[in-house]
Amino acid sequence: MNKHFQDAKYYLKRAGETAKAGVSEELEPIRERVDELVDREEEEPEPGRFDEVRQDLKELQAKAEGETREAIADARQRIDSYRGDRSDA
Repeated sequence: MNKHFQDAKYYLKRAGETAKAGVSEELEPIRERVDELVDREEEEPEPGRFDEVRQDLKELQAKAEGETREAIADARQRIDSYRGDRSDA
């Protein structure tokens, strides 16, 4: 691509980004006023659904902890067995 076209593309992109930032800055007070008038509040998730997800996470955590303990016990047993075999030699 011709250098002039590359430069034009770059400056058009910059102009678009600058225009977007300017519009956002100009509209911010209006957005804040609308939010105050409408009194928007973040919607809380349904309590039942939230509790279900929390319970699922607790179950997954317990399962992971159990599997971890089993893996550690197995690793310790293998290490002890390996050390026992080496000390006999």
